[in-house]
Amino acid sequence: MTTSSPLGARGMRRRVAVSTRQELVSVEASEHSVLSIVRPTAPAVDLAAWIQMHRDRLEELLCARGAVLFRGFAIAGSAEFHEVVAAWSPQLLNYTYGSTPRSRAETAGVYTSTEYPADQTIPQHNEMAYARMWPKHLWFYCETAAAEGGATPLADSRRIAARIDPAVVRSFAERGVRYVRNYGTGFDLTWQQAFETDSREEVEALCRTQGIEFTWHGTDRLRTSQVCQAVIEHPQTRAQLWFNQAHLFHTSALAPEVCAELLEGDPSDIPRQVYYGDGEPIADSVLDEVRAAYISETVRELWQSGDVLLIDNMLVSHGRDPYVGPRRVLVAMTDEHSDAQERHDECL
Repeated sequence: MTTSSPLGARGMRRRVAVSTRQELVSVEASEHSVLSIVRPTAPAVDLAAWIQMHRDRLEELLCARGAVLFRGFAIAGSAEFHEVVAAWSPQLLNYTYGSTPRSRAETAGVYTSTEYPADQTIPQHNEMAYARMWPKHLWFYCETAAAEGGATPLADSRRIAARIDPAVVRSFAERGVRYVRNYGTGFDLTWQQAFETDSREEVEALCRTQGIEFTWHGTDRLRTSQVCQAVIEHPQTRAQLWFNQAHLFHTSALAPEVCAELLEGDPSDIPRQVYYGDGEPIADSVLDEVRAAYISETVRELWQSGDVLLIDNMLVSHGRDPYVGPRRVLVAMTDEHSDAQERHDECL
């Protein structure tokens, strides 16, 4: 057959006869339970072209383990990273209704990873599990690896669900999680940052579309409340997955002195809080158990500059270790999924 060859220098691709069975990469099961590592076996293998030709194989790897690390493909810069992601899905998603600070990179659809200080840990989480719509797949690109630390740790959502007390899992599955956010308090993102717009009308339209209750207080204060899923079923593997961010949004995730100060003040000044879907409080001890499950299941592979990581955002959570020295990791999101699709699948 004649196709665009995965071989050849970038920017100098040519049409050549290439067998789709030609093994241009090696695939290794990492010692880490969630990770497969794909490496080129020949010089100048074009990762974007290889992905286009082997999507089914990648889907199998993702369903089996949850994450695929592409190492040694010499990806250079956000534009080449975008090309790799677009080979999988041409529709890159925006980070609208975000929960952490990040910036758009030089290329459309590509963002910086969460911009927290280098000495802080970002706990495990599934991207946008606090919403009713989320990216099915996340792509990371390490442009500059930190001199020390800075890994993006991973954890298997199947194993998290299995490790938590079954009674707790059932309670969350039945009741869901209510996320309450107060924007404009000075403690967290502004509503303009979170919704990526300065238009109140656009914010209101998105809230209505996604079933988010909202109340404006003056020009810069916004309160939202939304009940979302807590436990889901994976559409391909049918595995039960722990999929929420209650352990991050709850005030018990804060430093004790900060938590005490916020709880003593006006509830409208608390930037984030979670409850069961019926409005009942969630005990600190319950979320301590959840955090312990994440810690027990977390694995890490240190970044190397040029690495690209693809994860199934439903099967695998991610975080960030503290680091020393310059570090630049970019992220892109694809394949929007929703709780409506979950409910539809359950009815089939």
